Amino acid sequence: MSLVVYAYLGYPLVLWIFTKIKSRDVWTKEISPRVSIIIVARNEVDKIRQKIENTLALGYPAESLDVIVASDASDDGTDEIVQEYASRAVRLVRASQRRGKEYAQGLAVSVAKGDIVVFTDAATLLEPDALTKLVRNFSDPTIGAVSTEDLLVDAAGNPTAEGLYVKYEMWVRRLESRFYSLVGLSGSCFAIRKELCSDWPSTLASDFMGALRAARGGYRSIADPSTRGEFLAVVSAQYEMRRKIRTFLRGITVLIANLDLLNPFRFGRFAFQLASHKLLRFCVPFFLLTALITSGLLLSNPLLSVLFWMQVGFYLLASLGGIRGPFKRLALVRVAHYFTMVQWAMLVAWGKYALGHQQLTWEPSKRRRLMRPAPPSL
Repeated sequence: MSLVVYAYLGYPLVLWIFTKIKSRDVWTKEISPRVSIIIVARNEVDKIRQKIENTLALGYPAESLDVIVASDASDDGTDEIVQEYASRAVRLVRASQRRGKEYAQGLAVSVAKGDIVVFTDAATLLEPDALTKLVRNFSDPTIGAVSTEDLLVDAAGNPTAEGLYVKYEMWVRRLESRFYSLVGLSGSCFAIRKELCSDWPSTLASDFMGALRAARGGYRSIADPSTRGEFLAVVSAQYEMRRKIRTFLRGITVLIANLDLLNPFRFGRFAFQLASHKLLRFCVPFFLLTALITSGLLLSNPLLSVLFWMQVGFYLLASLGGIRGPFKRLALVRVAHYFTMVQWAMLVAWGKYALGHQQLTWEPSKRRRLMRPAPPSL
């Protein structure tokens, strides 16, 4: 259990202590390099117009902005909407066959004109000054990638159980940025130097790989708390579980393919962060199962007996989150339920990985469209 506590509480505490002693700052100034924004889409007919309008309204110099929609063989009318914006310098890059998010991104990278590439999803809306704020971080030559912060809400604008968990993750990312570097970027929106996007791997998650590529190139990855990507929670717990399993399977695949980055003699602080944030997190379900089984078999030991019943109580509390009723609205119940769901999803992902499964195709999470003022007509 000590490893579980370290993975979720001890690691952030270590980062907090070290950043109080010495924090890594980012030197920034206003710059306007050529930027390519790549919007990846798979059947986003209900969101793509709003996303394009949001992108064109980011307030970045038009002569330095390159907007590309990377369609993963969309067949619902998404591509036709994108083509309506050709007169406003929005380009469509289409995969002829459905081959996954990273494959579509790679097609767009191959024609991107920018020195900085911004990857974003159709469901994510950015604040008007977000792009300017993201880009200014690259005036620091040590920075290779910059992540927005995620803001996850329900239809009424309130934080969900997942949203509370996301807030925790954003806090950890801020600490990681000040300590040294992020070990993963936000899949909803991140910026990266184009030189780090060569030979884009179509089988490995781009948000995780972006941070790892930056580390290999001698760069840091940071989160910019002043830039936020806003999106709604998924429409149901069923979709959320599928999304988590898919995300964890992709993450496990990337980690196993980059185990050499755990070498502290070559990668120093980054190796420590990767082991603490990713490796241990992915192993937490096994730690929890071991603790539950071991303490259950040794109930004669008073200390282990207390540990066993504490775990049983926690999982009973978590189960209330899946039952209709007043308890489901309690923050403690929602957090316990979401934490337990995350661990189960990780176990399933490990099982799929052990069986040789790969998550190559991609289906965007079923999220409602954020309600914003209607875009102006073309």
